Amino acid sequence: MSIIPRSTVTVIHNPIAGNGRARRKFEATMQALRRLGARITLLETNAPGHARDLARECAARPPEEQPDILAVAGGDGTLNEAANGLAGSNTALATLPGGSTNVFARILGFPDDSVDAAGVLLDAIDARSIQRIGLGAVEGRYFLFHCGIGFDAAVVEQVERRGPWKRWAGHPLFIYAAVDTWLRRIDRKNPPLRVVGANGEELTRGFFTILMNANPYTFLGNRPFDIVPELTLDDPLAVVTLEQIRLRSLIPVAVSAMGPGDVRKRRHVDVRTGIRSVVIECDPPAPYQVDGDHLGASKRLRVTWTPEHLSLVVPQS
Repeated sequence: MSIIPRSTVTVIHNPIAGNGRARRKFEATMQALRRLGARITLLETNAPGHARDLARECAARPPEEQPDILAVAGGDGTLNEAANGLAGSNTALATLPGGSTNVFARILGFPDDSVDAAGVLLDAIDARSIQRIGLGAVEGRYFLFHCGIGFDAAVVEQVERRGPWKRWAGHPLFIYAAVDTWLRRIDRKNPPLRVVGANGEELTRGFFTILMNANPYTFLGNRPFDIVPELTLDDPLAVVTLEQIRLRSLIPVAVSAMGPGDVRKRRHVDVRTGIRSVVIECDPPAPYQVDGDHLGASKRLRVTWTPEHLSLVVPQS
């Protein structure tokens, strides 16, 4: 296996992220890239938002100075920042999974192990397997795979408040936060969200809405939460709203998403596809998140989709 001789891979990473095991894994991944023939340039982040700034600076360089590939060795949050820095440019984004869940890398088909993913990445670079994909955006912040408004964003907020535990506890922490949020932190009787279409018509009301740029929505262990299986990165957004949040509604939806069923056949689930623009009105203000990063709360959120807005390295079929 070899890569195009002129190719270099510029890697964005956080030198203090994770524990000692995570750092050793990062070093092993870099060694694997070099062993397979890649020329590596490292860019280190030092604060939230720095990955976006570094990516934007790379894309703004003269063409002869731009990196062939800009890879992110980290989780979905860092990858999202880099995507926001590269959106609209010709610099290709790649992922080397290094977070606690690595949802987007798994959606693309990369191995969850970063050393294994390094070989797959270089094979893709060698084959020039680069795809131009569409991006969703909420109030100007792009997202790669989803934006959640309402309940799931409240869960993400609780997880982020326990930041040091996220890498150690992983999925159990998310389950705990989901149960705690459902029991103590939301109104389960009065739907706070109103979904408004491009023409101003009300599409539905509900307790939380997921705007999906890719499927699955997330993973629990190795099991994907498939909500709109046919959705690809070439398609406009799918908008999924849960109109009820009682257990008798949530459990069948979760079972269908993790099994052979179709969530669209469940009651109190509204699914719209082919959406390029939508507004979510929230009373009271609802929390929202993009690609697993909590961004705050708002009373009104405009979500749009832009086609062919990011170059992305994808594994060969």
